[in-house]
Amino acid sequence: DFATPRAILTGHDYEITCATICAELGLVISGSKEGPCLIHSMNGDLLRTLDGPKTLEGPESCLRPKLIQASREGHCVIYYENGLFCVFSVNGRLQATMETHDKIR
Repeated sequence: DFATPRAILTGHDYEITCATICAELGLVISGSKEGPCLIHSMNGDLLRTLDGPKTLEGPESCLRPKLIQASREGHCVIYYENGLFCVFSVNGRLQATMETHDKIR
């Protein structure tokens, strides 16, 4: 038997750098090399775009997501390459930000 995809998720213009699945909510959240992060349903429907805060200017203004984690309560934590953490609701609302200069893995 050959495995076939359940759904094909579209919407990113660049390669995917991180992704997470929240089975409890039926969501797939992914981030691409040049941003933004997208929330899809398990059926492949694009639901939301998660845009980080626009606090930076110049070449650093492009937030590149590195790590994503979602909770069953509907929160999504994204760590960006420049040391910025953002917490979003699954409705796409930015709830909190924090900057760190530590290496996160």
